[in-house]
Amino acid sequence: MLSKSKIKIIFILPSLVAGGAERVISFVSQSIDKTKFEPLLLVAGFEKDTVYDVSNVKVNYLNNDRILTAMPSIILSIKKEKPDIVVSSIAHVNTAMSLISPFFKNTKFIGREATVLSKRKNEKKARKFSPVYFMSNGFQKLDAIICQSQDMAKDMVANFDVPEHKTFVINNPISNLPTLKDQGASNNKIKKFITVGRLTEVKGHLRLLEILSRLKTPFEYTIIGDGGLKDEIFAKAQSLGISNTIRHIPFTNKVNDYIAEHDLFLQGSYVEGFPNALLESCVVGTPVIAFNAPGGTKEIVENGINGYLVDSEKEFEEKLNEKIDWNPSEIRESVYKKFNKEKIINDYEQLFINVLKE
Repeated sequence: MLSKSKIKIIFILPSLVAGGAERVISFVSQSIDKTKFEPLLLVAGFEKDTVYDVSNVKVNYLNNDRILTAMPSIILSIKKEKPDIVVSSIAHVNTAMSLISPFFKNTKFIGREATVLSKRKNEKKARKFSPVYFMSNGFQKLDAIICQSQDMAKDMVANFDVPEHKTFVINNPISNLPTLKDQGASNNKIKKFITVGRLTEVKGHLRLLEILSRLKTPFEYTIIGDGGLKDEIFAKAQSLGISNTIRHIPFTNKVNDYIAEHDLFLQGSYVEGFPNALLESCVVGTPVIAFNAPGGTKEIVENGINGYLVDSEKEFEEKLNEKIDWNPSEIRESVYKKFNKEKIINDYEQLFINVLKE
């Protein structure tokens, strides 16, 4: 299969709305070496919903609301294009690709998992009818699984019957370098905290509010994101008497600018795949405080260098009250050396080549 002049790859996504999987896969599909690879981005959804620049890759939109209804078109596209590799992302898409993979003997199927999946099964708003919840071995027929963190890889082996030799850890890339904040730029008289992420149970906004309500010093708290838990979050803030300290921004294209204006990025998540917003905070030079939750957070945070990883609400509160002169350049360098785009793209390219050799 490697005798071809270029390796043909189809990248499959449900949509190109704002999201971690969408950002990373659209970036990878555009950034891989075009002298070695011929990428096609296949999107089940609609062009009107696209929030990412995909001008450097061929994109086919299938104009469907769901992967399930898009499956006939996806199958036809694979038959027509005859790719060497199909790369999918997000659990239900990976499961669907696993189911059809036996019908395409000359194509390698690679899934990219987006979270520590077993930790998400008990969420109130989980996908109750997703195949992943009644097919514990739904990934077995994939040729490889890309995991964003070591915890995710262990989860795939332990709870989803994926052979260890099929799991590959590739972290998310730093896709761009925004302006670095100035040293001392966050020495605000009133401490300014920020959280970026979906307003859902797993992101832990409610426990962050509990912690903030116990602070004795003045603060401002910016929440960027939207989601089904919005009303509950702001009702909680009201009951705790801190709603007047909170600014809510449902969506913005200037996340980095907002993060740079704040003293600390707060992450309350109970589980994370690989927290892109937290990584972006470090890239800007704003330190973070995060719970030591399953997932990739522990692979980003270096205690005392770019923030703190804590094990309890009490410890989180203690770190909020500490006064430290953080160095934005050191914060950025701590993550850039591990997650720069050249390194991550090379990891993807090597995986694609190695999978075809098997």
